[in-house]
Amino acid sequence: MLQQDYRPLPSARARRRALLRRAARQGMTLIEIMIVVVIMALVTTGVAIAVLPKLQQAKVKSAESAVQTVKSAVTLYIATNNTDCATMPQLLEDKQIDKSTATQDPWNHDFQIECDGTDINVRSAGPDGEFDTADDIPKVKQQ
Repeated sequence: MLQQDYRPLPSARARRRALLRRAARQGMTLIEIMIVVVIMALVTTGVAIAVLPKLQQAKVKSAESAVQTVKSAVTLYIATNNTDCATMPQLLEDKQIDKSTATQDPWNHDFQIECDGTDINVRSAGPDGEFDTADDIPKVKQQ
């Protein structure tokens, strides 16, 4: 008679333990998770550093465009109504500017409208919110 290698089948508990050991070996350690989190933070910081200056430049371009739009509306208002100058409420009331058009600059400051004869000046205070500084839009000419 041949002697065979006889192994009993593992019990359900033994199989479960074996699966848990295998899963524990295949899982991620806390150090690995921390490294991934640090890498993600570095990538996020890099993106923020690259994007934030572009956002500021976009706001300046938007303000320049809005200044030109308001200036055109003031010119049309003066020609239509034969007056000296217009205010933003007058432009809105006369529908020279509709509500969808920016009535304030991107920093939520009102535009300054000045008329001197045929010369019309529309300005935004810029990011600092104060007129007669270097960041006004359009730029203030230094004398």
